[in-house]
Amino acid sequence: MSNFVETTRQGFGSRAKNSFGGIIFGIIAVALGVVLLFWNEGRSVKRYKDLKEGAGSVVEVSSESVDPAMEGKLIHFTGQAKTGSPISDPVFGITESAIRLNRKAEIYQWVEKVKTEEKKNVGGSVDSKKTYSYRQEWVAKPVNSSEFKVTNGHTNTNEMKYRSESFQADKVSVGAFNLPEFLISKISNSEAYLPSSLDKAAAEVKAGAKIAGNYVYFGSSSEAPAIGDIRVSFSIIRPGPLSVVAQQEGATLVSYSAKTGGKVALLESGILNSQEMFQLAQDRNKMLAWAIRVGGFVLLSMGFGMILKPLSVIADVLPFVGRIVSAGTGLVAFLLAGIVWTLTVGFAWIFYRPILGIAILAVTVLLIFFIFKKMKAGRAAEAGVPPQDTAPPLDTPPPLN
Repeated sequence: MSNFVETTRQGFGSRAKNSFGGIIFGIIAVALGVVLLFWNEGRSVKRYKDLKEGAGSVVEVSSESVDPAMEGKLIHFTGQAKTGSPISDPVFGITESAIRLNRKAEIYQWVEKVKTEEKKNVGGSVDSKKTYSYRQEWVAKPVNSSEFKVTNGHTNTNEMKYRSESFQADKVSVGAFNLPEFLISKISNSEAYLPSSLDKAAAEVKAGAKIAGNYVYFGSSSEAPAIGDIRVSFSIIRPGPLSVVAQQEGATLVSYSAKTGGKVALLESGILNSQEMFQLAQDRNKMLAWAIRVGGFVLLSMGFGMILKPLSVIADVLPFVGRIVSAGTGLVAFLLAGIVWTLTVGFAWIFYRPILGIAILAVTVLLIFFIFKKMKAGRAAEAGVPPQDTAPPLDTPPPLN
């Protein structure tokens, strides 16, 4: 690994101009965060209702035969998956009775990493020290080395003859039911796969490749890879037990349309009853909802941070003052993000679920009241005014009885 260091200076005027320009992006980030959070709450509630309706409507059937009486109904069945004709990767000579075969190709390349360190100076300027480091790694696609800061000694080859690809069975059935493509794509229990030989591979593969470890390797030595070497690995999804919830349509299946307009179609590997499948779906809905909530909070924090950034930049005329102001604006941005987050989520729940929404807003009001009370107490303490609930000191002690 090699390094190159570059130091640049940005003046106070340029920093101030950029920080004020960043206010616009901060406002956009806050607006996007509010929209994302509001949309997510609606999505989460709607999905919950869709799944709840589905759990109450689903009918257990056998996969061994198609019952015409169940036409148009939401059904649940389990069984062993079967495929039609085998799938193959003709380039590498692989043919298997499988649901899906995945090929993952990687190329050995120089990769540039940049680490930036900043030092603030009196007067508001900033010295930026950028360290460019170069190392060799396995990556999914060629890296354009002509864009490196230092190209000498870090030249990549842009040719990658073999790329990642996926091959899926045209027909997958469970008993008497043929699974549509959108359900087949939900099957994900893959396992590593390595061809036993390359005898059936294309001529160019047999001539330039070898099996090394868990890879089909193109290069002189897998122990000491060179720039431009390629390695290919495989994974496979074999037929196995499946559990399905979907609407029956003849001998195939479609998504069930709930009253809210949402779609319900579930597939899990293994044998699960319908209650277990709907519970897994509800758990995933909760996880996604919280992931988006966290993402929305981060977006709000970043937005308010950009809006308040000019204050810390101006204070950076004296670096130690700038550090104090930066810490303060960071805390304010965090608190503002928390308030806007709870207000947005609360109003969304009022719109979608009034009782819980009102409770969330009540917590937000208490949070705002607590913050202002602490700020008022802090100002009173600085002014030497005793708190209102404390009795004023007496000039003379009270008489003893």
